[in-house]
Amino acid sequence: MWDDRSPGECPCGSGTSYAHCCGPLHRGVAAETAEELMRSRYAAFAVGDDAYLFRTWHPRTRPDDVTIPPDRRWTRLTVLRTEAGTRGDDEGIVEFDAHYVAGDRPGVQHEVSRFERRRGVWVYVDAQP
Repeated sequence: MWDDRSPGECPCGSGTSYAHCCGPLHRGVAAETAEELMRSRYAAFAVGDDAYLFRTWHPRTRPDDVTIPPDRRWTRLTVLRTEAGTRGDDEGIVEFDAHYVAGDRPGVQHEVSRFERRRGVWVYVDAQP
């Protein structure tokens, strides 16, 4: 798993270091927006932090086991749009493409994710059909 000493940019594509971007969120700082939570969840997939994915998933929709598939290497995140999900909202939507390589085959996971603020903290709810 990455930590504050990990070199390079944060996997979420923000252009800043992991130590100043998703690292603090993975250690317990709350995301301020739905998009920030979505980016940090993508980074959690990239760095192998399945415990963070579990913690930030709404208990109503979260599976009993959250395990990151070991055969995927996450390579790039493209945020396509956001709806609401700001500091003053209680719900938000983020549409994105998460690029990966499985074995030697590239792929893209397209998703429209729903987020809610629960007890003042943003959580992932589910993906819209």
